[in-house]
Amino acid sequence: MISSVRGLVLSALGLTASSATVVIEVGGVGLAVQVTPATALGVRVNDEARLMTTLIVREDSLTLYGFPTADELTVFELLVGVTGVGPKSALGVLAVLTPNQIAQAVAGDDDGAFRKVSGIGPKTAKLIVLSLAGKLAVTTASAPSRQPGATSVAASVQAALIGLGWSERVAAEVVDETLTELADVAGPDSAPPAVAAVLRLALGRLGPAAHHAPGSAAAAATGKDLS
Repeated sequence: MISSVRGLVLSALGLTASSATVVIEVGGVGLAVQVTPATALGVRVNDEARLMTTLIVREDSLTLYGFPTADELTVFELLVGVTGVGPKSALGVLAVLTPNQIAQAVAGDDDGAFRKVSGIGPKTAKLIVLSLAGKLAVTTASAPSRQPGATSVAASVQAALIGLGWSERVAAEVVDETLTELADVAGPDSAPPAVAAVLRLALGRLGPAAHHAPGSAAAAATGKDLS
């Protein structure tokens, strides 16, 4: 079992609304790791990155899934243990909801939170809530992190959404709404939110894109190869 990887980020590829592939060089070998869009936007090519990982073994494939925190990895492994939820769907859930939001949805018996995820139907959403009941703890605060200025955050997230297929107008509107909501909750003296957090919330508002364009715009905003 490969429980974590640390190394130079060679590329970030195939960005969609629910997943991306980050290639990390470990001991001279490039490992392709499946991650959420927020995780892909949180790393930079030619910088070092460390991800918590789990290896999913199938008859015809070996697929490595990576997460920036142990909480995300734990939730992913719980989700893939639910009948009807495969690794791709589990990654899709984490692309839309944070581990704490998932825990809150489960604690509140809110299966509607999972129905917003592409590929998760009403029956599966209900089964997720029932299967994860009592297995997740709701937290009231998250660890602080270094964050860029609000203007830079807005530009990066908007460019990423355009790269995923949404129009410039729609991307601008949802980013503005998301940042306004976050500012109302956090207060005027709080630090600017992280790009990954804003992207996750924006994707949750928009739902699945009608089509996915190559990630050239996202690459321009974040300095990474997403093509």
